[in-house]
Amino acid sequence: MSDEAILAEPAAISLRGVSHSYGAVRALVDVDLDVRGHEVVAVVGDNGAGKSTLVGVLSGVLVPDAGEVVVDGRETQLTSPGLARGLGIATVFQDLALCEDLDVVENLFLGQEIRRGPMLDEVAMEREAQRLLAQLAVRVPSLRAPVAELSGGQRQAVAIARALLGEPRVLVLDEPTASLGVTQTAEVLTLVERVRDSGFGVVLVSHNLADVQAVADRVVVLRRGRLNGEFDADVASYEQIVAAITGVAPPGEAAR
Repeated sequence: MSDEAILAEPAAISLRGVSHSYGAVRALVDVDLDVRGHEVVAVVGDNGAGKSTLVGVLSGVLVPDAGEVVVDGRETQLTSPGLARGLGIATVFQDLALCEDLDVVENLFLGQEIRRGPMLDEVAMEREAQRLLAQLAVRVPSLRAPVAELSGGQRQAVAIARALLGEPRVLVLDEPTASLGVTQTAEVLTLVERVRDSGFGVVLVSHNLADVQAVADRVVVLRRGRLNGEFDADVASYEQIVAAITGVAPPGEAAR
Protein backbone atom coordinates (compact mmCIF):
# COMPACT_ATOMS: atom_id res chain seq x y z
CA MET A 1 0.00 0.00 0.00
CA SER A 2 1.12 3.58 -0.62
CA ASP A 3 1.94 5.87 2.30
CA GLU A 4 -1.10 7.99 1.46
CA ALA A 5 -3.41 4.96 1.51
CA ILE A 6 -2.02 3.78 4.84
CA LEU A 7 -2.46 7.18 6.48
CA ALA A 8 -6.02 7.35 5.14
CA GLU A 9 -6.90 4.19 7.07
CA PRO A 10 -8.40 4.57 10.54
CA ALA A 11 -5.94 3.74 13.29
CA ALA A 12 -6.21 0.26 14.76
CA ILE A 13 -5.04 1.66 18.09
CA SER A 14 -4.46 5.22 19.27
CA LEU A 15 -3.03 6.70 22.43
CA ARG A 16 -4.20 10.18 23.35
CA GLY A 17 -2.48 12.14 26.09
CA VAL A 18 -1.27 8.99 27.84
CA SER A 19 0.76 9.50 31.03
CA HIS A 20 2.16 7.04 33.55
CA SER A 21 4.25 7.53 36.67
CA TYR A 22 6.19 5.34 39.06
CA GLY A 23 5.82 7.31 42.26
CA ALA A 24 7.46 10.68 41.62
CA VAL A 25 9.05 9.50 38.35
CA ARG A 26 7.02 10.47 35.28
CA ALA A 27 7.79 7.74 32.76
CA LEU A 28 5.29 8.87 30.11
CA VAL A 29 3.89 12.38 29.79
CA ASP A 30 1.01 13.26 27.46
CA VAL A 31 2.01 10.81 24.70
CA ASP A 32 0.02 10.47 21.46
CA LEU A 33 0.49 7.52 19.10
CA ASP A 34 -1.42 6.07 16.14
CA VAL A 35 -0.82 2.61 14.69
CA ARG A 36 -2.42 1.46 11.44
CA GLY A 37 -2.36 -1.73 9.46
CA HIS A 38 0.32 -2.23 6.80
CA GLU A 39 2.89 -0.07 8.60
CA VAL A 40 5.84 -0.39 10.96
CA VAL A 41 5.96 2.35 13.57
CA ALA A 42 9.34 2.41 15.29
CA VAL A 43 9.59 3.82 18.82
CA VAL A 44 13.10 4.92 19.73
CA GLY A 45 14.72 6.76 22.60
CA ASP A 46 17.59 6.68 25.05
CA ASN A 47 17.57 4.58 28.23
CA GLY A 48 14.85 5.89 30.52
CA ALA A 49 12.96 7.57 27.68
CA GLY A 50 9.78 5.63 28.40
CA LYS A 51 9.93 2.90 25.75
CA SER A 52 9.38 -0.01 28.15
CA THR A 53 6.52 1.82 29.84
CA LEU A 54 4.90 2.41 26.46
CA VAL A 55 5.18 -1.33 25.72
CA GLY A 56 3.56 -2.01 29.08
CA VAL A 57 0.62 0.27 28.26
CA LEU A 58 0.10 -1.18 24.79
CA SER A 59 0.29 -4.75 26.08
CA GLY A 60 -2.13 -4.22 28.96
CA VAL A 61 0.54 -4.82 31.61
CA LEU A 62 0.32 -1.18 32.77
CA VAL A 63 -2.80 0.96 33.06
CA PRO A 64 -1.99 4.63 32.34
CA ASP A 65 -2.63 7.26 35.00
CA ALA A 66 -4.17 9.62 32.46
CA GLY A 67 -5.15 9.77 28.82
CA GLU A 68 -7.14 7.58 26.47
CA VAL A 69 -6.50 4.28 24.71
CA VAL A 70 -8.70 4.06 21.62
CA VAL A 71 -9.16 0.75 19.78
CA ASP A 72 -11.15 0.79 16.54
CA GLY A 73 -12.47 4.24 17.39
CA ARG A 74 -13.72 3.30 20.85
CA GLU A 75 -12.11 4.31 24.11
CA THR A 76 -11.16 1.30 26.19
CA GLN A 77 -9.16 0.23 29.22
CA LEU A 78 -6.36 -2.24 28.56
CA THR A 79 -6.37 -3.64 32.06
CA SER A 80 -4.67 -6.96 31.30
CA PRO A 81 -2.61 -8.67 28.60
CA GLY A 82 -5.56 -11.00 27.97
CA LEU A 83 -7.87 -8.07 27.30
CA ALA A 84 -5.31 -6.43 25.01
CA ARG A 85 -4.96 -9.69 23.13
CA GLY A 86 -8.73 -10.01 22.86
CA LEU A 87 -8.83 -6.56 21.26
CA GLY A 88 -6.24 -7.56 18.69
CA ILE A 89 -2.99 -6.33 20.27
CA ALA A 90 -0.28 -8.99 20.63
CA THR A 91 3.10 -8.35 22.26
CA VAL A 92 6.42 -10.15 22.01
CA PHE A 93 8.54 -9.12 24.98
CA GLN A 94 12.31 -9.05 24.92
CA ASP A 95 12.62 -12.26 26.96
CA LEU A 96 10.34 -14.07 24.42
CA ALA A 97 8.78 -16.23 27.18
CA LEU A 98 9.55 -19.47 25.37
CA CYS A 99 9.95 -22.83 27.13
CA GLU A 100 13.28 -24.21 25.97
CA ASP A 101 12.52 -27.83 26.79
CA LEU A 102 9.32 -27.78 24.67
CA ASP A 103 9.31 -28.13 20.91
CA VAL A 104 8.20 -25.57 18.32
CA VAL A 105 4.58 -26.76 18.13
CA GLU A 106 4.25 -26.96 21.90
CA ASN A 107 5.57 -23.42 22.28
CA LEU A 108 3.31 -22.05 19.56
CA PHE A 109 0.18 -23.44 21.18
CA LEU A 110 1.16 -23.24 24.85
CA GLY A 111 -1.98 -22.16 26.70
CA GLN A 112 -4.10 -22.19 23.54
CA GLU A 113 -3.92 -25.82 22.49
CA ILE A 114 -6.29 -27.26 19.89
CA ARG A 115 -8.34 -30.14 21.31
CA ARG A 116 -10.50 -32.88 19.90
CA GLY A 117 -12.74 -33.78 22.80
CA PRO A 118 -10.56 -34.38 25.87
CA MET A 119 -7.43 -35.05 23.79
CA LEU A 120 -4.94 -32.68 22.22
CA ASP A 121 -5.26 -32.56 18.44
CA GLU A 122 -1.57 -32.89 17.59
CA VAL A 123 -2.22 -33.23 13.86
CA ALA A 124 -4.25 -30.00 13.70
CA MET A 125 -1.61 -28.10 15.71
CA GLU A 126 1.22 -29.34 13.49
CA ARG A 127 -0.75 -28.41 10.38
CA GLU A 128 -1.50 -24.90 11.69
CA ALA A 129 2.10 -24.44 12.85
CA GLN A 130 3.37 -25.43 9.41
CA ARG A 131 0.92 -23.04 7.72
CA LEU A 132 1.83 -20.09 9.93
CA LEU A 133 5.58 -20.59 9.65
CA ALA A 134 5.28 -21.00 5.87
CA GLN A 135 3.25 -17.78 5.65
CA LEU A 136 6.10 -15.98 7.38
CA ALA A 137 8.73 -17.91 5.37
CA VAL A 138 10.28 -19.12 8.63
CA ARG A 139 12.53 -22.16 8.53
CA VAL A 140 13.20 -24.34 11.56
CA PRO A 141 15.03 -27.70 11.65
CA SER A 142 11.83 -29.49 12.69
CA LEU A 143 8.47 -28.63 14.17
CA ARG A 144 9.35 -31.08 16.91
CA ALA A 145 12.79 -29.63 17.61
CA PRO A 146 13.17 -28.28 21.18
CA VAL A 147 13.43 -24.49 21.22
CA ALA A 148 16.76 -24.89 23.04
CA GLU A 149 18.23 -26.17 19.76
CA LEU A 150 17.14 -23.14 17.71
CA SER A 151 19.21 -20.07 16.84
CA GLY A 152 18.35 -16.68 18.33
CA GLY A 153 16.67 -15.59 15.10
CA GLN A 154 14.63 -18.78 14.92
CA ARG A 155 13.50 -18.34 18.52
CA GLN A 156 12.39 -14.79 17.76
CA ALA A 157 10.51 -16.12 14.72
CA VAL A 158 8.70 -18.73 16.84
CA ALA A 159 7.72 -16.05 19.38
CA ILE A 160 6.37 -13.81 16.61
CA ALA A 161 4.48 -16.69 15.00
CA ARG A 162 2.92 -17.54 18.37
CA ALA A 163 1.82 -13.91 18.78
CA LEU A 164 0.13 -14.01 15.38
CA LEU A 165 -2.11 -16.95 16.28
CA GLY A 166 -5.66 -15.68 16.30
CA GLU A 167 -4.90 -12.93 13.75
CA PRO A 168 -4.28 -9.84 15.92
CA ARG A 169 -4.30 -6.46 14.21
CA VAL A 170 -1.28 -4.94 15.94
CA LEU A 171 1.97 -6.64 16.87
CA VAL A 172 4.22 -4.98 19.46
CA LEU A 173 7.87 -6.07 19.33
CA ASP A 174 10.13 -5.12 22.25
CA GLU A 175 13.79 -5.00 21.13
CA PRO A 176 13.45 -8.00 18.77
CA THR A 177 17.05 -7.85 17.53
CA ALA A 178 18.78 -7.34 20.87
CA SER A 179 21.69 -9.77 21.35
CA LEU A 180 21.37 -11.17 17.82
CA GLY A 181 24.19 -11.48 15.32
CA VAL A 182 24.22 -9.81 11.91
CA THR A 183 22.67 -12.73 10.02
CA GLN A 184 19.99 -13.39 12.64
CA THR A 185 19.15 -9.68 12.81
CA ALA A 186 18.65 -9.60 9.04
CA GLU A 187 16.34 -12.61 9.29
CA VAL A 188 14.21 -10.96 11.98
CA LEU A 189 13.99 -7.66 10.09
CA THR A 190 12.85 -9.53 6.98
CA LEU A 191 10.23 -11.23 9.13
CA VAL A 192 9.03 -7.84 10.42
CA GLU A 193 8.56 -6.70 6.82
CA ARG A 194 6.58 -9.85 6.01
CA VAL A 195 4.31 -9.25 9.00
CA ARG A 196 3.66 -5.69 7.84
CA ASP A 197 3.06 -6.76 4.25
CA SER A 198 0.50 -9.29 5.52
CA GLY A 199 -1.59 -6.35 6.76
CA PHE A 200 -0.64 -6.11 10.42
CA GLY A 201 0.35 -2.93 12.19
CA VAL A 202 3.75 -3.31 13.86
CA VAL A 203 5.14 -1.29 16.76
CA LEU A 204 8.90 -1.85 16.74
CA VAL A 205 10.58 -0.69 19.95
CA SER A 206 14.32 -0.57 19.42
CA HIS A 207 17.53 1.22 20.34
CA ASN A 208 19.18 0.24 17.05
CA LEU A 209 18.66 3.01 14.50
CA ALA A 210 20.11 0.95 11.65
CA ASP A 211 17.42 -1.67 12.22
CA VAL A 212 14.76 1.01 12.52
CA GLN A 213 15.72 2.75 9.29
CA ALA A 214 15.81 -0.61 7.49
CA VAL A 215 12.15 -1.48 8.09
CA ALA A 216 10.19 1.41 9.65
CA ASP A 217 7.63 3.56 7.86
CA ARG A 218 7.43 6.09 10.69
CA VAL A 219 9.79 6.80 13.58
CA VAL A 220 8.47 8.11 16.88
CA VAL A 221 11.01 9.51 19.34
CA LEU A 222 10.54 9.51 23.09
CA ARG A 223 12.71 11.73 25.26
CA ARG A 224 12.31 11.83 29.03
CA GLY A 225 8.84 10.34 28.70
CA ARG A 226 7.59 12.87 26.17
CA LEU A 227 7.02 12.66 22.43
CA ASN A 228 9.96 14.54 20.94
CA GLY A 229 9.46 14.04 17.25
CA GLU A 230 7.77 11.92 14.59
CA PHE A 231 9.52 11.28 11.29
CA ASP A 232 8.88 9.74 7.90
CA ALA A 233 11.53 7.02 7.86
CA ASP A 234 12.07 7.43 4.11
CA VAL A 235 12.89 11.11 4.49
CA ALA A 236 14.43 11.65 7.92
CA SER A 237 18.19 11.47 8.27
CA TYR A 238 20.07 9.53 10.92
CA GLU A 239 21.29 12.87 12.33
CA GLN A 240 17.75 14.23 12.69
CA ILE A 241 16.58 11.19 14.64
CA VAL A 242 19.68 11.22 16.88
CA ALA A 243 19.13 14.92 17.56
CA ALA A 244 15.56 14.24 18.68
CA ILE A 245 16.75 11.38 20.92
CA THR A 246 19.55 13.34 22.57
CA GLY A 247 18.15 16.86 22.47
CA VAL A 248 21.39 18.01 20.85
CA ALA A 249 20.52 19.56 17.51
CA PRO A 250 22.72 19.41 14.42
CA PRO A 251 24.64 22.63 13.70
CA GLY A 252 22.36 25.41 12.53
CA GLU A 253 19.21 23.95 14.11
CA ALA A 254 17.60 24.68 17.46
CA ALA A 255 17.58 21.93 20.06
CA ARG A 256 14.26 20.53 21.25
